[in-house]
Amino acid sequence: MTMSAERTRPVVAVLYREALPPGLAEIEKLAEVRLTTADGLAEALDGADVLYQWHSFSPALQQNWNAATSLRWVHVSAAGVSQLMFDELVASDIVYTNSRGVLSRAIAEFALGFVLDMAKDAQTSFRLQQQRLWQHRTTRKIQGQCALVVGTGSIGREIAHVFRAVGINVSGAGRFSRPGDDNFDQIYASSDLAEIAGGYDYIVLAAPLTTETTGLISSDVLAAMAPSARLINVGRGELVDTAALTDALASGSIAGAALDVVHPEPLPREHPLWDMDNVILTPHMSGDTEHYLKELGQLFVDNLQRFCTGAPLQNVVDKELGFVAVS
Repeated sequence: MTMSAERTRPVVAVLYREALPPGLAEIEKLAEVRLTTADGLAEALDGADVLYQWHSFSPALQQNWNAATSLRWVHVSAAGVSQLMFDELVASDIVYTNSRGVLSRAIAEFALGFVLDMAKDAQTSFRLQQQRLWQHRTTRKIQGQCALVVGTGSIGREIAHVFRAVGINVSGAGRFSRPGDDNFDQIYASSDLAEIAGGYDYIVLAAPLTTETTGLISSDVLAAMAPSARLINVGRGELVDTAALTDALASGSIAGAALDVVHPEPLPREHPLWDMDNVILTPHMSGDTEHYLKELGQLFVDNLQRFCTGAPLQNVVDKELGFVAVS
């Protein structure tokens, strides 16, 4: 993927705001940069080789697809790309890359924070503090407990690594079953969740959103979970049947849930999940640490250098699968 002799500097359209995102200043040395909002994307795409899509939920590319006649590569500042895939893009020769790996450690730490919060009953402690009540209780020890991480990509593996470091036994669930490895004691097929869910204290969702994973946590899976088990979602809200989860939490058929992502998102103010004492809600922030913007930008700079020299790009998404397929 080298540049032609007639033009050695690619044209890069950056879908952002009025200034370059953090960490992207270097690309002006490598390319002609067209900074644009969604309203001006059609003009910016005219003759552009590359689109850097900072806004990972924006439908602007699909809406301006007819202008993308010279586009060769699209990069998005997120790991999940399901919301950006459309038929014309999937069928095209355009290379699609994502930001896989950049946020994995932060998300893993967030998931561990959820486990500790629930095991140590931190939410109740906070509520009692607000009431100035001194109420002694016992809590759970996480060492020796079992977690099933649904999604065995970079985020799921980092979650497993962090969990194992504190003594949690970790299995995985992916597209197909296979023997365990350095991260997972055993890897099951996600299609078998209803058969295996009962053996785990925590089920942690870190899978990409695809047609196969939408609604993966169904009423059947929730019914199979142990009454003492908790669900953690740091993947995508659509992985879970929200109505079924709400019913399971209200009835006490599972002990609790910690949700960084929900469906719909944001959760409507009148939704019953807001008021449940056994639910922790955070606003899709598990990967957003102090320096994450710069780190996301640096990944694109590195990939742009590869693009300019014809080297293989990092994090190429399998557009049919909807994620980076790693053997």
